[in-house]
Amino acid sequence: MTGSEPLSIEEEYSMQQSWRNDKDKCTFIILAKDSDANEHDIYDDSKMIGDVNFYLNNHYEPHEAELEVMIAEDGFSGKGIATEVLKLMMHYAVNDVGVTDFVVRIKDTNAASIHIFESKLGFEETERSSAFNEVTLRRKVTDDLKSDLEKWTASSTRVTYTQK
Repeated sequence: MTGSEPLSIEEEYSMQQSWRNDKDKCTFIILAKDSDANEHDIYDDSKMIGDVNFYLNNHYEPHEAELEVMIAEDGFSGKGIATEVLKLMMHYAVNDVGVTDFVVRIKDTNAASIHIFESKLGFEETERSSAFNEVTLRRKVTDDLKSDLEKWTASSTRVTYTQK
């Protein structure tokens, strides 16, 4: 977990609805792929395993996005899901929203999340706060990152949200 706390499905939906029209926040629900279920039923509540978010909350750098990811369900951590959804979210943020910089703030004891951002996504540590027990990592959007994002997401398919 980067900074998010686990929420119930009802709390997640409530948060989604409150953020739906907020131009400074973007959140996507992470769903588990169930090989036995209908692949097209993306609205099956039982498949929700977490969320991935970004916030445009730096008034001095309006194109900087703060990322968060949470895999909340037991049995789904350590399978590369967080890395995959972060790549998809970063691609969306860069190409659809115009983000030019990414930042994450992670509890300094969360070695797994720090590893994902540093080793898998190329973020670099820029500060440490002993008062908040967290580390800040950043990554600028460069041509190299844009190229990586295109490669990382080449096999993905965009699904348009439709309200039930």
